[in-house]
Amino acid sequence: MKGQIHSFESFGTVDGPGVRFVLFMQGCPMRCKYCHNPDTWQFNCGTEYTAEEVAKKILRQKSYLKNGGVTVSGGEPLAQIEFVTELFKILKEEGIHTAVDTSGVTFNPDSETNLKKHEELLKYTDLILLDIKHIDEGCHKELTGFTNEHTLKFAKFLSDNGKDMWIRHVLVTGITDGEESLLRLKAFISSLKTVKKVEVLPYHSMGETKYEKLGIDYPLKGLTPPTAQTVEKARKILEANANTNG
Repeated sequence: MKGQIHSFESFGTVDGPGVRFVLFMQGCPMRCKYCHNPDTWQFNCGTEYTAEEVAKKILRQKSYLKNGGVTVSGGEPLAQIEFVTELFKILKEEGIHTAVDTSGVTFNPDSETNLKKHEELLKYTDLILLDIKHIDEGCHKELTGFTNEHTLKFAKFLSDNGKDMWIRHVLVTGITDGEESLLRLKAFISSLKTVKKVEVLPYHSMGETKYEKLGIDYPLKGLTPPTAQTVEKARKILEANANTNG
């Protein structure tokens, strides 16, 4: 089994607990307006590796990962779910903590084949970092090109299957920072049984130079990041009394 990989990060500290080896998979169907990795969008243009080759890279650094683990991000990593599953199966045999950073967009419970693939993945996955871009369906589609139907169904699927998750929400000025939508998001999160952490991630424009290099118009040009007060307010709404267990 081969996967298309964009890049590796050996000592990640923001993509799950502890120090982590992070894989950025190539390819994503979404076009989030604030995406800071547009170079990961296109499919079939990354570097090909087998799961065994990637595992070998990771295992060379196993001693550094004892209090952390491995996170597969992207792009959208579950667009290559078979590869991720095969890699995680190898890593679990070595006792390494595994996590996926995903939008859940590829999850489709109406497809038996798709559902079985996700059930198999969960056998070897310790944590899901689930990005909920917007709780409103229409706003989500405007922001990403897709509705949030599959994302929210994936969250419920994880909860129903007892799989730990961290919810991530990027706070974008004037787009995802409205109090009403944050309260709706909080209510949804509180309905889930396995949320261990909620992360509010302030929007930044550091990826804008990548758009320029790729000749792509940056959709949010000129947008300012949220203020510290706005971020704190969002955190109080989403993190206070959330149905988390540490």
